Amino acid sequence: MRTDLFARLDREPEPPKIEIPRMSRTRLALFGGTAVFYVAIVVAVWASTWLVLVDWKVMLFRPYQQWPELHALLDYFVVLGQRGPTAVMVAAWLGWRSWRMHTLRPILALGVALLLLNVTVGSVKLGLGRLGPHYATQIGSAEMFAGGDIFPSGHTANAVVTWGILAYMATTPRTRRHLSALSATVSLGVGLTTVYLGTHWLSDVLLGWAAGLLILLALPWCEPLIARAESRLLELRDRRRARRRSLPSLPVAAGGPRPRQVPQAEPEPRGVPSGARGAVVRLGATLPAPASPARRRAASGSSPGGTGGSRTGAVRTGGREPVTPSGGGRSPGSRTMTGG
Repeated sequence: MRTDLFARLDREPEPPKIEIPRMSRTRLALFGGTAVFYVAIVVAVWASTWLVLVDWKVMLFRPYQQWPELHALLDYFVVLGQRGPTAVMVAAWLGWRSWRMHTLRPILALGVALLLLNVTVGSVKLGLGRLGPHYATQIGSAEMFAGGDIFPSGHTANAVVTWGILAYMATTPRTRRHLSALSATVSLGVGLTTVYLGTHWLSDVLLGWAAGLLILLALPWCEPLIARAESRLLELRDRRRARRRSLPSLPVAAGGPRPRQVPQAEPEPRGVPSGARGAVVRLGATLPAPASPARRRAASGSSPGGTGGSRTGAVRTGGREPVTPSGGGRSPGSRTMTGG
């Protein structure tokens, strides 16, 4: 007997009505405030302000040496911010949601969010070129434009986007609140873990949080593109299915080419005058087997032991040849003369 828990794992019979988030005033205000915070962090690091001094103080404090018992556990926890494992886990969940809800929107939204993450965070990393704490060369320096790729933190931004997309795709307000709290906790923990391990500056984590939040807040602007992509993909799927159904069933090929049928002449019927005999051609006709000698003698009226019995044949007047009952052709000595 099935319970409601397992029944909810089945595919819904009809596509549910999904409320797509819109760029409301509140979301627009959050987006603007986060963008200002993002620019402020970049300027503060670029100008080597107090934020850079805080970065150095935290780095020289070396948290991984202060609490070494947490090192083994946090080495595994930080994986929740790596792009490969998290993308696979979240894609599997959203793929199941797409199948259950008869829509491609969840998996397409994840693809768009990851694409924006790679483009924005990757370009800023390469453009600013900041070195990480383990590769710093001068105490108190911002280590900008030195060929690094550490600013902003990719682990932190990826944790915000991949776990935050679950809250973004929630269908009820209660689920959205719970998933938002969960994604915020995971992304905050991943960012602080990178600071503990010494792989990122504190300012890297702050900028990573802002970068991931900007992507989540900007997703409603991408909803028309997601809708067009979904419509296009479903249309291509329907065309492919229709093309498969319209293909005729091909006959199964034999072991080799079929033999060519040669027209054969139909055997001439008995009792027809030779002048009226016509060759009737049929495809695939077969010739009758030759008659045995006993049947030929019986047809000609000869006794089995006779050597030259009388031949009883229908004799035509007017000089025409008789037709032998055996249906054979004319023989040179079979002409019978009358009246003379």
